[in-house]
Amino acid sequence: MWKTTRSSRPPWITSEPVPNNQAQFRLRQFSMSYRVWVHPQALAEAKTAPGHIRQRLKQAMLRLRDDPRPADSKALDWSPGEFEPRRLRIGDWRMIYALSDADQWIEVLAFRKRPPYDYGDLADLLSRLE
Repeated sequence: MWKTTRSSRPPWITSEPVPNNQAQFRLRQFSMSYRVWVHPQALAEAKTAPGHIRQRLKQAMLRLRDDPRPADSKALDWSPGEFEPRRLRIGDWRMIYALSDADQWIEVLAFRKRPPYDYGDLADLLSRLE
């Protein structure tokens, strides 16, 4: 276990500034792993999930550092660009994220319950990256 600090966050989560001055949490980078950012709206959506799902979401985000394309993830249809949008299935919930191999970053854009979520707002989610 990690040493408990005043902030009571595990040592791999920091609140260092990230691009676009967004208040996001970044998972610290160890070795050749990807940097993971969580968008504030995605964090708010995650807080509405049941407790056991929140734990699975956290574990999935930690695993994304070392494996950005897990077997249960799927690439989303989007025009090719500098990032690749993907979704990760976690029970009835979906984690929508974008990754960049060139810069080795992942940004978690949303957590949505399915059904009824149909990816209709994918363009709006991806506009957060620009």
